[in-house]
Amino acid sequence: MSTTDRTATPVTVLGLGAMGRALAGAFLRAGHPTTVWNRTPGRADELVARGAVRADTVAEAVTAAPLVVVCVLDYAVSRAILEPVGARLSGRVLVNLTSDTPERSRDAAAWAAGHDIDYLDGSIMVPTPVIGQPEATVLYSGSAGAFETYEATLKALGGRAPYLGEDPGTAAVYDLSLLGFFYSAMAGLVHSFALSGAEGIPAARFAPFTEAIAGILPPIAAAMAQDLDRGVFSGDQDNIVMEAAGLAHILEATEHRGINTEVLTAVKGLVDRTIAAGHGGTGFASVMVQMREPSTEA
Repeated sequence: MSTTDRTATPVTVLGLGAMGRALAGAFLRAGHPTTVWNRTPGRADELVARGAVRADTVAEAVTAAPLVVVCVLDYAVSRAILEPVGARLSGRVLVNLTSDTPERSRDAAAWAAGHDIDYLDGSIMVPTPVIGQPEATVLYSGSAGAFETYEATLKALGGRAPYLGEDPGTAAVYDLSLLGFFYSAMAGLVHSFALSGAEGIPAARFAPFTEAIAGILPPIAAAMAQDLDRGVFSGDQDNIVMEAAGLAHILEATEHRGINTEVLTAVKGLVDRTIAAGHGGTGFASVMVQMREPSTEA
């Protein structure tokens, strides 16, 4: 056994779905003694073959390491797993990498505090094949002391491990906000394939051209962030009336080809309401005025 193996922090991973197995595998690759538990024990077989220790019970698993990581379907599942062993987790660090809402993250932190558990909430921002790589991003919020103590260990999961502050719900806010952007963009991407495909353009031929659009998003996001933080919606380079005209053309072509318009109709609705509210000369960021309003029933 190497020096790294002898001195590395022991870790327990609860939940061995695809992501949980990836997390445990990353800890093993980094030389951390790793205990694993899952309701279906067979999911641990490959990890055990690589050196992990299979725990028969949750209680056995959480007492095997000072750092316990849980990654399951949602917080209802994690709560059901953790509540019976709250006393055994006392004095340990619990890192919950389960995806859910900020409110449930804060509730979980309150439960942990009541059991003298040092709590970190985390959000995984990459798919399973990227886990353990330097470019993998996992966000953390909650106990500053816990993060400082185990930052090096947690970086086995991803080299990008920003700590976002002591509010345990912050990582979930980032997670859901970024995923909202992701899924909206994915819906737009599928729409673009549908529209181009209706003209007989093969998807593989069209796909490389999406890089031009994707490439302009980071500087647009940076400029939009400045506008939003200043509360000034500049329209120097373009304005939302121009955007509305472009959306109208896309919708016309889409409808003409019998393709679903739901996603872009929603965007056009936001834009039209923004113009009607008197922001026609501003940039696209001004739709924030409408975005902050509750959704209305159709």
